[in-house]
Amino acid sequence: MIFNELYSAYYNSVAKIIAAVIDGKTDDETLSKIVSDNAFGESMLTVLPSIKSEKWQLIKSDMTTELKHIPSMPLTLIQKQWLKAVSLDPRIKLFNVQITGLEKVEPLFTPEDYFIYDKYGDGDPYDDENYGEHFRTVLYALKNGKNLKIEMLNRRGNTVFMKCVPERLEYSEKDDKFRLAVSGNRFIKTVNLARITKCRVFDDPVFHSSAPKEKLESLTLKVREERNTLERCMLHFAHFEKRAEKADGHYLLHIKFNSDDEPEMVIRVLSFGPTVEVMGPASFKNKIIDKLKSQKSCELN
Repeated sequence: MIFNELYSAYYNSVAKIIAAVIDGKTDDETLSKIVSDNAFGESMLTVLPSIKSEKWQLIKSDMTTELKHIPSMPLTLIQKQWLKAVSLDPRIKLFNVQITGLEKVEPLFTPEDYFIYDKYGDGDPYDDENYGEHFRTVLYALKNGKNLKIEMLNRRGNTVFMKCVPERLEYSEKDDKFRLAVSGNRFIKTVNLARITKCRVFDDPVFHSSAPKEKLESLTLKVREERNTLERCMLHFAHFEKRAEKADGHYLLHIKFNSDDEPEMVIRVLSFGPTVEVMGPASFKNKIIDKLKSQKSCELN
């Protein structure tokens, strides 16, 4: 893999390990800390074993290297092409991110090159100027500890006014929508950003923030050692809290997720087919079975 937007952490970790070896720091504690600080929790299963076994042929088994200079990592052409592709995503404009120096670079892919299944078609209007302004106001309030006055439309289309404390922004990949978790309001705990018609910050310390507690569920998957399933799972669930452990001929992947996202998690797990098996909880396993029965009754593969 030449480059991956998430797993480039591996390349940076190995570069720092090589630098440490050149500097004579080869103890396991130092190298493990480098991996822990620069990669992912489950990277311990891959990085150091691959280096010590000389699978990656960068460092010898006696922890010396033929390299004389500390690695530098300038952007490759394919990295620039990927960054250009990312810059075309309308969501990146919401964060005022400016990616310069890519004017003459062809994108690695464009939105017309792929289609996402199991995703609703009524996602948020990211190109709408008002939506972008509301998003940035919410983001500013979150970063600076400000309260918000919001005017929004409820599900019935009626205008609702509220004052609240913004707690966190959430994104649903299945719905393609951003939502804001709030506190300080007795009746509303979550706001869909697309429903906001007006939004502004204010400084009056009139609320006591009692952040809504996120109800987390635990999911355990049995992942087979075939078709790069573990790597694909780590990429697919990269933004979830998770832990992987190696067992006989397979891996156990423990994932924590918001209970509100359970329908989306069912679809995500099913996308891996027979290479992933749900070990628990039983309630989640039953939802997988019900979904498969539903598909079979409709003669869906």
